[in-house]
Amino acid sequence: MPTWGEILQELMALQRGAAPLPGGASAFDFVRRKYLKAVAAQTGRNVILYSTRWVQPQHDAALTSITPEDVHGFMEVVHGLNGDALDLILHSPGGSAEATEAIVLYLRSKFKDIRVFVPHAAMSAATMLCCAADRIVMGAHSFLGPVDPQILWRTGGGQMSIPAHAILDQFERAKRECKDPTLLPVWVPTLQQYGPALIAQCEQALDLSERLVTSWLTDYMFKDLEDAAKRAERTAKALSSKEVLSHGRFLHRDELRKKTDLVIEDLEDDQSLQDAVLSVYHATAHTFSATQAQKIIENHLGSAFVKIAQMQMQPVQLPFLIPQVSPGPPKPQDS
Repeated sequence: MPTWGEILQELMALQRGAAPLPGGASAFDFVRRKYLKAVAAQTGRNVILYSTRWVQPQHDAALTSITPEDVHGFMEVVHGLNGDALDLILHSPGGSAEATEAIVLYLRSKFKDIRVFVPHAAMSAATMLCCAADRIVMGAHSFLGPVDPQILWRTGGGQMSIPAHAILDQFERAKRECKDPTLLPVWVPTLQQYGPALIAQCEQALDLSERLVTSWLTDYMFKDLEDAAKRAERTAKALSSKEVLSHGRFLHRDELRKKTDLVIEDLEDDQSLQDAVLSVYHATAHTFSATQAQKIIENHLGSAFVKIAQMQMQPVQLPFLIPQVSPGPPKPQDS
């Protein structure tokens, strides 16, 4: 398997080469697409990459999150694919549960069998997306996360992304402690930041994520099991941050197998396929490190939907110039 460093050397060699690459592609696009094709060649299935730069410095959370716009990205890369089997290589911090639902509905209308590869991490709503697959392929270096959503909470210090469970737990703690009048001054500044619908919004978001995960597991991953609904409910509960204590906690496949019924295959079982999948991940990481790309949705045929961070333009203060007017001829003196 080409390591991270070996793929970097491959990229540098292509950049030094005098001959232009096919189609005028950059070295980053050429290498990434080469390994995507290698995955498809080994599996005989359609391959789509969905990856963001969220673990690299200077990432834009608004561009790396799962958003409704991603549906258009998937439409772009699904167009032209043949067959009803899909391998999705997924690397994402998560995002909108509603957007994830739209993506699942679209992909499931196109493919009967979906396998998700997690080369590094698929967190939050990205874990929800994994739960809509028929099986998940993880390595010793792969992680999922709790599926409960995060709430955008605007405070005096700016906008924050807070796990819904944490907000509800804090509110319940405030209700208990505020029975003691001496603790009111401690809680009032925090409670004043709660909007009128925040608690209801948190409860509804939690209910939605749990319902979606339970439904998808029942319909897809556990569809051939007699107790599918029971397994789905148990797994959805086990994937909540209330159970694992932290929304940002990375859950290894061994822990997932102990606490859930997720169908997880080991990436190491097929060394050649592991090499190809990790090469796609490494090539994509180099793309993010060297370009302004924030999100890449791409298929093995080369069709891609890429989100680019806008360059920040620094205003330049130009000196105010007073035009110099040359004097005309002297006026004639009155006699």
